[in-house]
Formats: sequence, structure tokens, C-alpha cells
Amino acid sequence: MLLSCCFFCAFGQNLNLKIYGASEVETLSIDSLNYQKKHKDLVSLENEINTSLQTLYKKGYLESYAENIKKINDSSFICKINLNNLYEYLEVFYNTKKDLLKDILRDKHPNPFTLKFSKTESTLNELNENIGNKGFPFIKLKLDNFKIKDKKTVTAYLVIDDTSKKRTINNIVVKGYEKFPKSFLKYYLKIKPKQTFNLNKIKKQIRALQSLSFASEIKTPEVLFTKDSTTLYLYINKKQSNAFDGFLGFGSNEDTNKIEFDGYLNLNLVNNLNFGESFKLLYKSDENDQKTFNANLSLPYIFKSPVGLDLGLNIFKKDSTFTTAIQCAKLHYQINPEQKFYSGIINETSSNLLNNTQTAFFDYKKNYFTIGYQYSKPQNNDILFPVNTLFYIESNFGERKQKNNTTKQSSQAINTFKIFNLNKKNSLYFKLSGAVINSRSFFENELLRFGGINSIRGFEENSLYATLFGVMNTEYRLKLNSNIYIHSVIDAGYYENEIINVNEKLFGYGFGFGIFTKSGLFKLNYANGKSEGQQFKFSNSKVHISLTTIF
Repeated sequence: MLLSCCFFCAFGQNLNLKIYGASEVETLSIDSLNYQKKHKDLVSLENEINTSLQTLYKKGYLESYAENIKKINDSSFICKINLNNLYEYLEVFYNTKKDLLKDILRDKHPNPFTLKFSKTESTLNELNENIGNKGFPFIKLKLDNFKIKDKKTVTAYLVIDDTSKKRTINNIVVKGYEKFPKSFLKYYLKIKPKQTFNLNKIKKQIRALQSLSFASEIKTPEVLFTKDSTTLYLYINKKQSNAFDGFLGFGSNEDTNKIEFDGYLNLNLVNNLNFGESFKLLYKSDENDQKTFNANLSLPYIFKSPVGLDLGLNIFKKDSTFTTAIQCAKLHYQINPEQKFYSGIINETSSNLLNNTQTAFFDYKKNYFTIGYQYSKPQNNDILFPVNTLFYIESNFGERKQKNNTTKQSSQAINTFKIFNLNKKNSLYFKLSGAVINSRSFFENELLRFGGINSIRGFEENSLYATLFGVMNTEYRLKLNSNIYIHSVIDAGYYENEIINVNEKLFGYGFGFGIFTKSGLFKLNYANGKSEGQQFKFSNSKVHISLTTIF
């Protein structure tokens, strides 16, 4: 007994405890425990002494013990703890016939393995967690049969309770968004029945929902264990992910000095059938009498497989000069929530609408094989800039047929951007985009078209034709609050047109701002574009206005 009956008079008072060692060095070691010195009663005081002893055992003072507590006065008590020898190392043996132990220990821990005594508890916790991750959440490890080997080392045996059965996921229940696509559980989140139960891994996998535009996690997963089954509960919320986007642009015509308008409508429908599908529709008509129609359909995990299907149609008409139609069919494989690989075919047909045969426009057909790769990383809890990083690269190989002539061709394209967050309010945005056509000869109606709000700002939409181009967009962004930001516009570009033997540098300067309202994200950009050597003119400025509505 550490307490004697003479302590009854101390009940109901604030008690002070002082623990000391057999020497000044031992007392310093005990003080380093930062034990509690004030207590409300004697039971608390006795428990504190026992707790201090347990802590000393874990540090390697296996032979430490406490002497009887002495009463100094009605509110003060002292206790001497003799530390004795400090054992620094623990040599651990384990049964090599236990398959579970062999599987966990063989890579990092030979038999026996030695560790510092102070690391014993953390090592056991790590090993216990590893066993739990292999489907045995209720199995416990402990050390038994301690023996002193020498003044610095103690030996012990690692004992495992292997009476529990291995746990696998028997049922998956989705709460909140019950119609969440099952294929996304299996292939996107990689959570499926009959897989080994590992709660830590499941928590990491469920974070992949952050990359989805149509779903989010409500709270962390929960598990219901019964005698014969394991049920996993996932709490998922369906988000509004449909978007309607449009912008209005206007500027002065250099020839007529009149204001001309251009704009586009962009509709994006996502997961309306609870399949994870997306449908994008774009129609654009601009001041150069150019019309663009794009329709794209993406069907993930078709026929309950890990492969998805992408279909696309693009029609471009240049006044009464030519039309070009591009059809594509691609299969994609989602490597993980951030990476995707594409492969498919592209068919392109162009028609010359001019009666004049003395022109650079020709009728042709192209058949390409295409491969592509995409990496995308979201920016969580940011309604203004939901994507932090995007990298997309594509390469096409095939041939162009014009009457009886066949020409081998290839093309490559890249589109990538990155946001560097300096702090909560300030960030830098860098975007690089470009493309090139490789061919022995070129037709004007097959050239790459760029320029405008989604390319180099300050220039008319699709007003620049090239066989090769590259554009760098940069912005310094300042968030005034969570819904409003302002930014600079500094763009630079380079392009080549081998038909007219032109290569030129381009620059765009300006500013803009964005406001997230109840109606959506409203953006306004003012930019002035010019080529190298050209004088700055306010008449070349462009104002671009857009509003993206989420519904």
C-alpha cells in the first residue's frame, strides 16, 4: 500500500505532490515527466504516481518502484521513486510460423529485431496498424516473457492474438446520394465488395471525390461490424454540376471604325442520368463571320468495364470560303482520379465553297489515329479556381487524301496550366498551349486557328492561322474576398504559317476581374493585342464579358 490510513484528514483539500529520486540525476529524470503536482483527493494523487511509474517503464526503467508516500502537512505529500537501471534496448523475438507476423515483419524486422526502449510503444502501434490494414482490425499485439540480457538490453517475445477472422467488405451502403454510380465506386474510388477491409485506405480513396464535379464527401466513412459481416457506410452528396457559359465581346473594326460584337454559348451537362456522363455543346459566332459548333459526349465505364467512351463532333465554317467537319471516337482509361489515357480515331473532312479554283482552299479528307494523356489536380474548397493543375498532351498520326494525292501527316497539341498559391489571397497563374502540323504541304483550310479569350487575349476569335503556334498566358491574381478577384493579363505567343512564309511574335496586355454571384461566375477581361514591331493602338483593344452559371 502506497497510502496509509493516516491520510483520511487530507480528503476535501487541494493536495500537493512532490516526487523525487534516489539522486539529483534521478530527480531531474522524474521532473522531465511533467507529472501533475496538484490533486483534488488522495485517489488522484495515488493514480498519478502509478502513471509516472508506467511512463518510466516505457522509457526503460523496468526496475523502478515507489516507496510509501509521506505526509509533510495536511496538504503536502512526497514520494520517492527509485529508478535503478536504465535499459536502452529491447530485443524482440517472434514466432516465424505465424504467417501474419511473417508477412508484416519480414521486410523491415528480422527475427529477432532490436529497437530502442523508448520506441517500443510506437513500434507496436505501427505493427498493429499494419495488421489492421490487412483485414484484421481486432487483432492485438503484445510483448510477453521479458528477460534481462545485460545491463543495456532486455529480451521479449511478440505475441499475437490470431483468433479473429480476416475482415472483408461484405456490403457498401451509400447515404445521401443513393444513386451514386456504382461503376465509380469500383473503378474510380476503387472500393468494392470482397476486398480486404482497410479503413485508412478507404478514407484516402474517398478523398478522390474531390476531383469529381458532381459529388462530394459529407463526412468520413463508418463501418458496422457484426459477427459474420462488415458493412461500409459512405456519406456522399450530389452537387450541382451543370454549367451554362457565355461571353459578349466587342471592339472597333479598323476598316469601318464601327463597333462589332462577337460571343458564344457553352452548355455543359454532367451526371443528369446518374451515370457520371457529360455532354458539352458549344456554338460560337464571331465578328469575322466564323461559326463554330462543337458537341462532345463522354460515357465513363461503359458495359461495367474500366474503359470509357468519348464521342465528338466539330463543325467550323469560314463565311462563304470553306467548312470543316471533324468527328472523333476515343476510348479512355482512368488510371486514377487524377490521370487518364486516351486512344481512338479522328476523321476530318473539309469542303471548298468557292467556285474559284485559283485558291489555297481544297477539298480533302483525313484519317488519324490519336493517343492522349491528361493529368488534373483539383483545388479544394475554391469556388473561383476549382482546378489547380491541368496537363493534356495529344499526338495524331495519319494521312490526308485530296483527289488522287495522299500525304502522310501528324500533329501534336498541348494544353497545360498551373496555379501557384503564394498565400490565401495572392496567386500566380501560368498557362501554356500550342499545336503543330507536320506535313510536306499545307492547305489554308486545314491550318490551326487560335486567338481570343481562350487563347491569346486582345485578338479576335480564331483570327490567326498557323502551321505551328505556342501561347503563354500569365495572370497575377488578388482575391479581395472568397467571391471577388482581380487579375492582370500578360500574354505572349509565337506562330508560323508556312503557306505565306510568316513567323511572328504576339503580345497581349490588360486586366480583368471575376465575381461569383448567385447567378454564377461573372468575368470581364480588357486586353490589347499587338504583334512584334507594331505600335500600340487603343482601337485594337478587346473587352470580353462572360457569365458561367451552375445549375
